[in-house]
Amino acid sequence: MKIRVGFGYDVHQLAEGEEFWLGGIEIPHTHGAVGHSDADVLIHVICDALLGAANMRDIGYHFSDQDPKFKGIDSKILLKEVMALIRSKGYEVGNIDSTICLQAPKVNPHIPAMKSCLSEVMSIDEEDISIKATTTEKLGFVGKKEGVAAYATVLIQKG
Repeated sequence: MKIRVGFGYDVHQLAEGEEFWLGGIEIPHTHGAVGHSDADVLIHVICDALLGAANMRDIGYHFSDQDPKFKGIDSKILLKEVMALIRSKGYEVGNIDSTICLQAPKVNPHIPAMKSCLSEVMSIDEEDISIKATTTEKLGFVGKKEGVAAYATVLIQKG
C-alpha cells in the first residue's frame, strides 16, 4: 500500500455584504470571503492538500483565477473534480484534518453540517473528516476580522 500526505493553506479577505461559504455551506454573517470563486477557504485548502499529496500541483494550476469559467463557481464543484483527479491516479482519502482560523462568526455550531456536506461531495465517511476552529486571540488580520485562514492535512492511499 502506498500512503502519501498533503498539506494546504489558504487565506481570503472578508468584506461586508459578501456571502460566506465555508466547508460547502453558507454561514449567515455580515461579512463573507472575497475571491474569484465562492471563496470557500476550507474547500480550497482541502483541494490543495489532496492535489499536493497526489503530486498534482495546486488548485490554481487546475482552476485558474484568470479563467472566467471559474468566476463565482461553487467550490464543491472544484472539490468533486479534485476527487476525480486523485482517483484517476488510484488514490483514495484516508483522512482529512483541518483547522479554520476565524475571529467571527463562531464556526463550531456549523461543523456537523460542513462535515456532512464534504462527506457527500467527496463520497467519503464523515468519520474521516476532522474540522477544527480557532481564533487568533484578536491578533493579526484574522483577529482584526479582516480575513479568514485555513489549514488542512490529508492522507491518501493507493491499494
